[in-house]
Amino acid sequence: MRLSIFWRIVLTSLLIIVVMAGVNFYALFQLRQLSALSTTLASQHYPAIEQAKHVQVVAYNQLNSEKKYLAVHDPQFLQHFDEEVEEFHRGIEGLLRQDASAEGRQLLEQAKRYQQDRLALFHAELENATSPPGSVSPDYEARRNQVMDHMTSTLDHYVNYHESAISAGVSRSRESSAQAEAITEQLVLLALVFGIGLAGIASYTILRPLRQLQGHIKQIGQGNFRASLNIRAPSELRDLVDTVNWMGGKLQELDDMKGEFLAHVSHELRTPMASIQEGTHLLLDEIPGPLSQEQRTTLRIMADSSRRLITLISTILDLSKMDAGMMEYRIVPTDLKRITDMSVNKIRLLADAKHVQLVVEAPAQRVWVKADAIRIEQVMDNLLSNALKFSPEGGIVKTQMKADHKAGVLEVAVSDVGPGIPADELPHIFERFYQGSTKSRHSVPGSGLGLALAKKVVEAHGGRIWIESEIKKGTTVRFILRLTKPGAAA
Repeated sequence: MRLSIFWRIVLTSLLIIVVMAGVNFYALFQLRQLSALSTTLASQHYPAIEQAKHVQVVAYNQLNSEKKYLAVHDPQFLQHFDEEVEEFHRGIEGLLRQDASAEGRQLLEQAKRYQQDRLALFHAELENATSPPGSVSPDYEARRNQVMDHMTSTLDHYVNYHESAISAGVSRSRESSAQAEAITEQLVLLALVFGIGLAGIASYTILRPLRQLQGHIKQIGQGNFRASLNIRAPSELRDLVDTVNWMGGKLQELDDMKGEFLAHVSHELRTPMASIQEGTHLLLDEIPGPLSQEQRTTLRIMADSSRRLITLISTILDLSKMDAGMMEYRIVPTDLKRITDMSVNKIRLLADAKHVQLVVEAPAQRVWVKADAIRIEQVMDNLLSNALKFSPEGGIVKTQMKADHKAGVLEVAVSDVGPGIPADELPHIFERFYQGSTKSRHSVPGSGLGLALAKKVVEAHGGRIWIESEIKKGTTVRFILRLTKPGAAA
């Protein structure tokens, strides 16, 4: 089942959210554990230590009250002693209720027994007291101090036990915190990588068909209508792919019709025009019979018009083939200097008639470029004809060739000293049938297709063509082609 783009995005987002939620839950669990440990320290160990220290203070207060009473036998001190004994008992019982550890309870019970032994010694001393105030039995103080030392030592052990528990808890808390931090960082990194991976996969499954579709549309734009695109894609893109394939099929049908039309026009127009031109030449050669001067002038006009019409038809057909991607180029190493000389010789008689000087500046050695000789000759013919057409009598038409071996290109420039082209007309000069506002006084009317054809041909060779012009100083058309060597593969 192919998921739509909507569901791919939704499911990917949900998976990323679930992963991030899992990382957050783990971090929250670790935080709660640390919080519970802190609560244990705050609610059990610290109060137990404070209470045990208070019990120790009470025990020492008992000892002071006892000594005072034995010294003066004042009932007030005995009352203080009884109150402190009661306070000691409440403190021990409170600790026993709060402390759930076996070791802590054992120490408290032991301190409680030492307190009972101490009280027993004290009461026995009171019952057997025959001496005056200030004097006690010889061994009483020794036994009392021994019991007191045991009791305070036991309470010290109890305090140390809880302090050790706090230290161990803090150490566990630090270890747990460090471990939780490391694991959380790893989980976050893993979740980030996982999320980016999921997003990348989802994007790839959407963008890859789009790129394939884009490439297919470019092929259609280049005239390749026959190819049909068949790819795995979401349902929305699948409909778009089917539509593009349908469009390509329709364009192929139109292209086939266009090809048939061009072939028909080529045959139906060129053949009769060639017959007319040939018949006109036969008449001019006086094959059927002698001609008067008026007849010869009329036939020359007809011959020139038919020649121009054949050239115009050929140019239109060539442009149509180029637009349809049907023009075939035979690109081989070509001597551009020889082609330039041939094009210059074609217009030499017209140049002599206008007293226009033709100048060719080229390297002494032959210049080889990757080109279709016939098409590049068309370009040179059009550029030289335009330059001659707009050149005034006595002007100069110059052709320059400069090789840039470092860049691997040859620049060709055809310039005249005509009226020039206004700056606002330069962007349109390569458009079909565009002739601009500049007219030569003695120029022959043109079709406005020569420069359009030249641009198509140069660009088909991988080159570039442009125009530089200045009013009343002339125009220069430049183009570049790739250099090569004789016999090199094109």
